[in-house]
Amino acid sequence: MLKKSPDALVIISVVLLLFMALTWVIPAGEYAREIVDDKTIVVAGTYEPVESNPQGIGDLLTAPIKGIVGAAHIIAFVLLVGGAFSILSATGALDAGLGSVLQYAKRNPGMRHMIIPLLMVFFSLAGSTFGMSEENLVFILITIPLARSMGYDNIVGIAIPFIGAGAGFAGAVINPFTIGIAQGISELPVGSGAGYRWIVWAVFTIIAIVFVMAYVFKLEKNPHLGLKTESDSDTETRAMKEVAFTMSRKIVLILFAIAIALLMYGANFWDWYIDEISALFVALGLVAAVITRLKVSETVSAFTIGAKDMLVAAIIIGLSRGVLVVAEDGKIIDTVLYAMSNSVGDFPNYISVQIMFIVQGFINIFIPSGSGQAAITMPIMAPLADLLDINRQTAVLAFQLGDGLLNLIIPTSGVTMGVLAIGKVPYNVWMKWVWKLMVVFILMSMVLLAIPEFINVWPS
Repeated sequence: MLKKSPDALVIISVVLLLFMALTWVIPAGEYAREIVDDKTIVVAGTYEPVESNPQGIGDLLTAPIKGIVGAAHIIAFVLLVGGAFSILSATGALDAGLGSVLQYAKRNPGMRHMIIPLLMVFFSLAGSTFGMSEENLVFILITIPLARSMGYDNIVGIAIPFIGAGAGFAGAVINPFTIGIAQGISELPVGSGAGYRWIVWAVFTIIAIVFVMAYVFKLEKNPHLGLKTESDSDTETRAMKEVAFTMSRKIVLILFAIAIALLMYGANFWDWYIDEISALFVALGLVAAVITRLKVSETVSAFTIGAKDMLVAAIIIGLSRGVLVVAEDGKIIDTVLYAMSNSVGDFPNYISVQIMFIVQGFINIFIPSGSGQAAITMPIMAPLADLLDINRQTAVLAFQLGDGLLNLIIPTSGVTMGVLAIGKVPYNVWMKWVWKLMVVFILMSMVLLAIPEFINVWPS
């Protein structure tokens, strides 16, 4: 697994410095807040200037530890779930299920026009439900040889899992690392609003499949029309590692599907939150280890590796909260809210949500961590949505679209650059291929964000 880019830590540290400086420049102010239906909301029209409290070096140095303590619940959740999914991966169940499909495709070349869409739906569901991201680095080692064996190029091999999971990640329904954290911070039931999000997921998944298949058909008509990439004999000839699709691994996949369904039901009807969801996935990982007879040492090692892979994301969450500690102690957040609400509020709501979407996309360039971005932006975007009379669910949707879509192209993402490096596809070649898809994704995002402002699509 490739860790999140360390540059994100540097960037957030710079942001921390910037916010400290801003407390000396931006006037302090506060809104009144009240609790309505168990939600703490900003009361519009109550903003008042207060005595300034600029933050110094001492405040700057103590902000990270305060941020980590403040975000301890979310950090623990990320580490536990990351470890649990690593155990699930170590059982070989996911590899075996996918490998079975891929072997069928190799034996039946005539089915390739169905195999690619089906695989992309699978990866899209993975991106939507458990935030598949780093796992792409493993799966493209399988899908690239498959694509080559079917007469396509490395771009198709990369696109099957990367674009598939990316579409699902952007149109996520219950991704605990993005939707779960964003809804939790926004004081919304985790997993709520799934009905409309399933529509968003389906739209993005269909667009992704149509785009990739259009390229596939172009290659079939004339292979020379494909984009030229660096030759890679290792990638082209690498044999797929076949993992036996045993009964125990089939049972694990069935249990995984049951766990996802249980998560959705529990979040909507049993008020499940971080504690219950993390317990569910830890239990799933342990049961999967028992069923597939993983040794205790292998299970512990897999959990440790998975938690370690999430460590940078966890630190980013803590540092992001540290930024908010500086801003809150400096009493400038409400002033920023007041200024944003006045500027954005001059537009109709269906335009205001587009601005929120653009802002989230811009921030993702500098913080390529969905959980970290949720931690740093949703405490501002949720109350901003209240001030603009925009549903908080729409604010979460603007976050997930702005965060998810840019992950496919930003050079600050370790996963994106790692995928392209393994596939021997230069960044400029990738951009030349994917830019039209990105334009369609962005335009469709704006449409899907505007619809809730005309039609009530969210549960009350």
